[in-house]
Amino acid sequence: MSPTARALLALELLQATPGITADRLAEKLGVSERAARRYVGILREAGVPVESERGPYGGYRVGRGLRPPPLMFTATEALALVMAVLDGHHDAGNPEDPVGSALGKLIRALPDPVAAQAREVRRTTAPAPDRAAARPAPETTTTLVRACATHHAVRLDYRSESGKEWTTDVDPWSVVVRHGRWYLLCRSHDSDTRRAYRIDRVQKVTTLDTTFTPPADLDPVAELEDHLASGWEYQVEVHINAPLARIAECIPRVLGRLIEQDDATTHLIGSTSNPTWYAEQLATIPAPFKVVHCPELRTALTTLAQRLKASAD
Repeated sequence: MSPTARALLALELLQATPGITADRLAEKLGVSERAARRYVGILREAGVPVESERGPYGGYRVGRGLRPPPLMFTATEALALVMAVLDGHHDAGNPEDPVGSALGKLIRALPDPVAAQAREVRRTTAPAPDRAAARPAPETTTTLVRACATHHAVRLDYRSESGKEWTTDVDPWSVVVRHGRWYLLCRSHDSDTRRAYRIDRVQKVTTLDTTFTPPADLDPVAELEDHLASGWEYQVEVHINAPLARIAECIPRVLGRLIEQDDATTHLIGSTSNPTWYAEQLATIPAPFKVVHCPELRTALTTLAQRLKASAD
């Protein structure tokens, strides 16, 4: 590694661990303590404000006025980042798209040997759009994420899938991304109940002066899954002939709550608006089960079984 590269690595270490001592810096760099001090001197000569404090609690730290360091991605890191963007945003190759524009700027800032590989991957890759994905406006999402972080209530102008529109005030708990869709998990002021709103259906968001305290030990993903599994048209109860530990990983939380019984069976309690879809999910359970409640689900399972049998015949 060249002296310049080691000096830049030393800068990263100083920024990541303020107060790092010379001997610890030397250990991280894999050099002698004298060499570590020399790299600190190189940084100072380059105009980096490296401060030092003597004593048992002293060490090096970067002072104010430092410009951001140059991007230092390896080829593998750069390619992985480009792949992640392309995988999550099918229009990332379009320079007119905000994500495509940002990706282009990132690639242009990389060293030529690294950027060349990243550009080639971007040019030759043709990701297929996720038809189920629904990406919200970046400005709306940013406002909601900021409100979640600062614990400020917001006013939403919302439009449902059917086209119905209304305005509501909520306490935004968390933004959750699930299967290509962005949700706002929140508490409704009107009904004092938890709600999950699709962010792509938010027409306008206004941050209010009112603040709130989020629930203690909130698990946003679990809360969202539980919410999406409840409140639908058809109530479901299924008895599964297997202990909870055996089938828990095979059943999506969105199907409902799993309750372990004493007789080595598990009860699934949930709801759905689409019995056909629910039946298809149940068919993947690696254990015998019985629908105790929901005649619509029984009909859907019968139809699915007949279709599968006809395919096998």
